[in-house]
Amino acid sequence: MMSVLRIAVLSVLLVGCGDAPTSDDRFKVVTTFTVIADMARNVAGDTAQVVSVTRPGAEIHGYQPTPGDLTRALDADLILWNGLNLELWFEQFIGNLGDKPLATVSDGIDPISIASGAYEGKANPHAWIGADAAMIYIDNIRDAFMQYDPDNADTYHANAKAYKAQVRETLDPMRAQISAIPEARRWLVTCEGAFSYLARDFGLRELYLWPMNADAVGTPQQVRAVIDGVREHDIPVVFCESTVNTDPAKQVARETGARYGGELYVDSLSEEGGPVPTYLDLLRVTSQRVADGLTQP
Repeated sequence: MMSVLRIAVLSVLLVGCGDAPTSDDRFKVVTTFTVIADMARNVAGDTAQVVSVTRPGAEIHGYQPTPGDLTRALDADLILWNGLNLELWFEQFIGNLGDKPLATVSDGIDPISIASGAYEGKANPHAWIGADAAMIYIDNIRDAFMQYDPDNADTYHANAKAYKAQVRETLDPMRAQISAIPEARRWLVTCEGAFSYLARDFGLRELYLWPMNADAVGTPQQVRAVIDGVREHDIPVVFCESTVNTDPAKQVARETGARYGGELYVDSLSEEGGPVPTYLDLLRVTSQRVADGLTQP
């Protein structure tokens, strides 16, 4: 049976209004969220058109696609998604699009397992925040572009190489700055366990309130466990994520005397003119905020 979303999109197209497919004749790539879209745009340059389903600032785990989202993807030449149980809405979304070329940009990463909660034992999906995994993401995007748009393969290969160098130039100084912090002080405390790959790459131990967005977030038991951990290890700063409720992290800071270090960015870019309009900005701002929080007296 045809889904309600599919029927709604076809209705929009039949009446000739709404977000109809564009007339841009470049190779068209649709991504599930803004971070992948920005990475893909850097690989594409001016050669391909890249569109994100979710908007800047969106919470991507439980996103509810609109008819307009599906309409924009109907003429896609390639779909890029993260996988690893991140986009919980994607299976139905891609089913409504029919037979489209699809690439999973997280393929080949060294996954970190989620230790508890509803997704215990499954891979943490937020791998793009790690420096090492970012290289694999870029390679996967490049390879998908080259496979489905081979006429522009040389351009994609060159752009990907240059972009990987930019990512390294962004993160290497932050890695060095954090590695200079005494090991006992090198803790990353956050709301969601979305920064595990960054923590692994930067030699940080980690505490978080919940492992991944689910029904139970910021419960009294989660807050108490992190309060105990912050006190036990004398951790100086607590952070949260930009797309979730920051109140539980602020409560941990109040009750332990730790500083609240602000929001870190991982799932979503900001609008142009905001703090993290690009993936490189997201890496730079998040890493610098962690380094600053851990080095302040």
